Amino acid sequence: MTDAEVPRQPTTFALWREVDDTRIRTRLGGFFYLLAWLLTWIFSTAPGSLIVTGLLGTALFTALLAARLLHRPDGLETPQQLQRWLNHHWGLILLTALCWGQTHALVLYRDEYNDSELIATLSTIAFGTAMTFNFAMRRQRALLALALLYLPGLAVMALDWQNRHALLITLIFYLAYLVLVLGRNHREYRSTLALELKLLDQQRQLDLLSRTDSLTQLGNRYQFNNLFPSLVASAQRKGEPLSLVLLDIDFFKKVNDEHGHAGGDACLSAFAERMRRVFRRDGDALLRLGGEEFGVLLPGTTQAQAWDLAERFRQELEAEGLLLADQRLELTTSLGIGSFDSRYDSDADAFFKRVDSALYRAKREGRNRLVAADH
Repeated sequence: MTDAEVPRQPTTFALWREVDDTRIRTRLGGFFYLLAWLLTWIFSTAPGSLIVTGLLGTALFTALLAARLLHRPDGLETPQQLQRWLNHHWGLILLTALCWGQTHALVLYRDEYNDSELIATLSTIAFGTAMTFNFAMRRQRALLALALLYLPGLAVMALDWQNRHALLITLIFYLAYLVLVLGRNHREYRSTLALELKLLDQQRQLDLLSRTDSLTQLGNRYQFNNLFPSLVASAQRKGEPLSLVLLDIDFFKKVNDEHGHAGGDACLSAFAERMRRVFRRDGDALLRLGGEEFGVLLPGTTQAQAWDLAERFRQELEAEGLLLADQRLELTTSLGIGSFDSRYDSDADAFFKRVDSALYRAKREGRNRLVAADH
């Protein structure tokens, strides 16, 4: 998923951000586990006598490294898919921590690794520190990973209390420090995520404002110019119907002259509300194209179906008018209607011009009428 495809829904965005952070931070981790094992084996007291164990450990950490690298978050879109990826990848992280914790315990327990046990111990400290700072987004899972890394080695040291009590106590204090830091890092990660979500919401609101007519709360011309071509392309590709209705309030200048601009604004708002009552399906896009001109995009709607809706709107408006300041305002509208037809419409502009011509024909022929676009 590219930055241009960043999800806008808060839950999906939070999971997407965690997936992206996990992917970036886990990229080199598997390599260092493999490197730590190779150094522990090579610098052991007798690496030649540990050839079988050495090769098995190398194969194990190589396989874990490959599993991490091959587990890529490609094509993830839904929250369920993102959560499944996280669960699977955390499974790999915890499995790696388990394997290293057991490796550290083995190195401390076996005399053959006396010369390299410091390497294994320092590696355990490094892996625990990396876990604390890189994977604080899931505190409980990170705590489990720390336990898997540290506890096996600490248990072996406890069995040899007389010789290793100083190191054991030091590592316990350091582990306690990591737990405290993990809690702080978790809170900071969540705070940063909350800030990102707030910025995302502000961006969504700004985008909505840029696409919405402030007076009528319908889509504006900018939204129409973005939505219309994509709907035409979709209808052309899928072979599905797409209808367009254009509406123009008759003699709107008279409304402004008699009721003032405030009355004119109230008229436009009431007209838009009446549009919502008739064109109320989820897929319908209601727009104010400018001044007293409005439009309705009706995906999956034939011209006959759109005609019935548009004619119902015209008749109800003629019969009922609009209610302004508790007074009935007589009002009519002229309408043009058409359905996209690839035989006559080479593109969205051609389709719009055909329906727009029908609207102007309705106005020339006396207004308060619905006219279908010519073929």
